[in-house]
Amino acid sequence: MDFFFDSVGRGPLAFLALFGCLYAASLVILFTTGITMTLLNRRHPDRKIQKREPTHDALRDIRSSMVQLSITSCCLSIGLYAQMRGWTLFEPVALSWWSVPLFFVLSLMLHDTWFYWGHRILHTKLFYRFHKPHHMTVTPTVWSNDAGSSVDTLFAHSYYALVLFVVPMPPLVFLGHRLFDQVSAAIGHCGYEHFASPSARKPWPLLCTLYHDQHHQYFVYNYANYFSFWDRFCGTIHPTYDDRVEGFEELYAGKRDQA
Repeated sequence: MDFFFDSVGRGPLAFLALFGCLYAASLVILFTTGITMTLLNRRHPDRKIQKREPTHDALRDIRSSMVQLSITSCCLSIGLYAQMRGWTLFEPVALSWWSVPLFFVLSLMLHDTWFYWGHRILHTKLFYRFHKPHHMTVTPTVWSNDAGSSVDTLFAHSYYALVLFVVPMPPLVFLGHRLFDQVSAAIGHCGYEHFASPSARKPWPLLCTLYHDQHHQYFVYNYANYFSFWDRFCGTIHPTYDDRVEGFEELYAGKRDQA
C-alpha cells in the first residue's frame, strides 16, 4: 500500500481517496459477481436449491447493497489508514511465501469467529430488528448478500476496522481476504448450488452455497461464514446439510454420465 499513500499523501485526504477507491472496487465486484452468477444460474436451472421463487425486488437489494458497501468500505479504510499511520500495535509483516497463506487463513478464522457470534447476537430478541431486513429474503439471490441495515453491516464488517490494530497482517492479504469475502458471500446467496464437493461436508470444514441458503430458509441454523467449525461445535448446523451436499454431488455426476 506504500505506493498508494506515496501518491496521495498521508493526511485526511488520503483517507477519503482510500475510501473512494475501495468503494468503487466494491461496486465493480458487486456487479461483476452478480451478473456472472445470474448467467451461470440460467445455464443450470436444475441446481436451484429452493423451489420457491424470490419474492423481493432485486433493485431494492441492489440499492441497499450500494449503501451498505459504503459502510464496509469505511471499515476497511479505517483499518488500512490506521496501519499506515502507525496507530496499530504492530507493523505489518512483509509479504513472503509463508506470511501470505498464514495471515490469509488466520484472518478467515478470526472473521468466521467474529461473524458466527455476531450473527448469533443479531438473532436474539434484542437485536433481531436490525437483522430482519436481511431475512426478508427467504429465498436469497446473488444481489441480496449486502442488503440489510447499517447495524447489521457493522456487526459483520467492523472486524475490518479493528483487526489490523492487533494483527500485523500485510495490507494486500487484508484486501485479498475482503475480496474473497465479498465474492464468496455473493455466491453463497445466489440460490443455486454450483460448488458442492466432499470438502464442503463432514469431515471437512468448508462450505458451499447450500449452507447459507439453509440459514435463510430455516432461520436458526448455519450461522457461520467460511467454515462449519462453530456450527458443528455448537449444534447449530442443519441436520440435512451434509446429506444434501452429497445429493448435489450425485446430481453433477449424473449430468456428467449423460454427457
